[in-house]
Amino acid sequence: MAITKKTKSVVTEAPAKKAGRQGAAYRVLVRPLVSEKSAHAETRSVYTFVVAKDATKTQIKAAVEQVYGVRPTQVRTIHTEGKEVRFGRTIGRRKDWKKAIVTLPAGQTISIHTGV
Repeated sequence: MAITKKTKSVVTEAPAKKAGRQGAAYRVLVRPLVSEKSAHAETRSVYTFVVAKDATKTQIKAAVEQVYGVRPTQVRTIHTEGKEVRFGRTIGRRKDWKKAIVTLPAGQTISIHTGV
């Protein structure tokens, strides 16, 4: 907010939009899941992502369309519980996470490996 000296009125300025990875789509899609199984599924236009735990299927579908420009035909989600791990005598736990398996139309591909 800025106050002008002449009239002492309050002028509100619109916040500047942050460019780059600050959009809502990048908060939904955390990262692509790169494994041997997911790499093999990419040949059938099926891609796997780690997503936010509270993301819904419609939010994931919209985020993939916004980031990659392709509308998915199907989105399947899997909630994965973190494993128990030991550090010496103490027992810890890894974080819970959510996985989304996104199917694209036949013949459509996206490039998730650029910049990795």
